[in-house]
Amino acid sequence: MTADIKPGSRRRGASDTPAELPDKESIIGYKLRRAQLLVFQDFIQTFAKMKVRPAEFSVLAMIARTPGLKQTEIAEALGIKRANFVALMDGLESRGLADRRKGDIDRRSHSLHLTPEGERFVRKMIATWNEHENRMIERLGGPQERDQLIALLDRLLAGEPSPDE
Repeated sequence: MTADIKPGSRRRGASDTPAELPDKESIIGYKLRRAQLLVFQDFIQTFAKMKVRPAEFSVLAMIARTPGLKQTEIAEALGIKRANFVALMDGLESRGLADRRKGDIDRRSHSLHLTPEGERFVRKMIATWNEHENRMIERLGGPQERDQLIALLDRLLAGEPSPDE
């Protein structure tokens, strides 16, 4: 006697699972994604009062580090699409944190600068970021483990073009 099996369905037994399929806990991409989500969730909670998202943080940090960069340079370095970057900058300008200045040579391009309020904001942002970063370092077990993780990630990324290339 045979069992009735509906078309398209199969009975599964332990031996039906291909041996090559790894458990998700051993998949690099799965672990990286889970770690990224944890880091971003902590970041979002940490910066909620300041109303700063990760992309805004990165843009403000780049402007603070190298004032006068063009919009296109920052957008390309961070992998942000032009339309999204314009909207992001509109928001930073409306908050009084950054401004766009027309170039002396090419009047169509804009260089980006922090306003005085933006400079004060970035100082607070850095202090808040240090709290977040220290929590992540503590979860890893300390600065040595952080350096080891960075080295492993660098090795994984070796040969890949960086966003600013």
